[in-house]
Amino acid sequence: MTLQGKRAKAPEGLVGKDDAGAATCDAFLGGRLKIHQPRSGPRTGIDAVFLAAAIPSRHGRRESVLEAGTGCGVVALALAKRIEDVRVTGIELQGALCKLAQRNAETNNLVKRVSFIEGDMDAPRSQLEAQGLMLESFDHVAANPPFHTVGNARESQLPAKTRAHMAKAGALDRWIRFLTAMAAPHGSLTLIHRADALPSLLAQLEGRFGALTVFPLYPHKGDPAGRIIVQGVKGSRAPFKIASGMVLHDEKGCYTPEAERVLREGVALDLSA
Repeated sequence: MTLQGKRAKAPEGLVGKDDAGAATCDAFLGGRLKIHQPRSGPRTGIDAVFLAAAIPSRHGRRESVLEAGTGCGVVALALAKRIEDVRVTGIELQGALCKLAQRNAETNNLVKRVSFIEGDMDAPRSQLEAQGLMLESFDHVAANPPFHTVGNARESQLPAKTRAHMAKAGALDRWIRFLTAMAAPHGSLTLIHRADALPSLLAQLEGRFGALTVFPLYPHKGDPAGRIIVQGVKGSRAPFKIASGMVLHDEKGCYTPEAERVLREGVALDLSA
């Protein structure tokens, strides 16, 4: 499996068929996480699992995490599986996906620590606060923003898929501004994106987040990075660094042991290691 699409197929196989026939139920984290997601709409893959693994939340701190553009909730739920006392909030513009995310929280018995809000990141501050999204209140913020810009890539015939994968020009700035506003002072930000988006990401993060670490994900040894994980600390002036990253597939096309530990076992991905 390579990282050439917006969202690769989930690393685990199909588990079953939803009663309504419009969704599938897929296994993540070696089967410990069951996710209902659209059969034909935006589907979640390994990007979400790696993003969840990279969020630097720690046991025993009862930290709060906000995920923007949560989709059907894989990142939020995978993080809650790893950290037993974390509280995660996901915001999602598309109502149908938000309902699936809530259903997934129920399926995985995580409704006490994971909640989902149907909302718009561009909404006025008063509206966001009415939904429980208080400025500078989250220890960690994270997102898997749309990878493509309208007009620069082929659009899907499915509107929900287009909204999840494509954004208007300037949208990345709005995502970063929202996440900056929601992160607490000295809170962390974690993003996953295409490797060729790094210049744009660094430009948007300048003056907002420091101590930036870029962690490349290589499809195979010797290949250029297909994805990057970018992490920083709000208000920090610590220097920028590039980590060695991770190779995802061996010469036979199987996941490397390092990738397997993230995808199947749900281990944390320490970008500073």
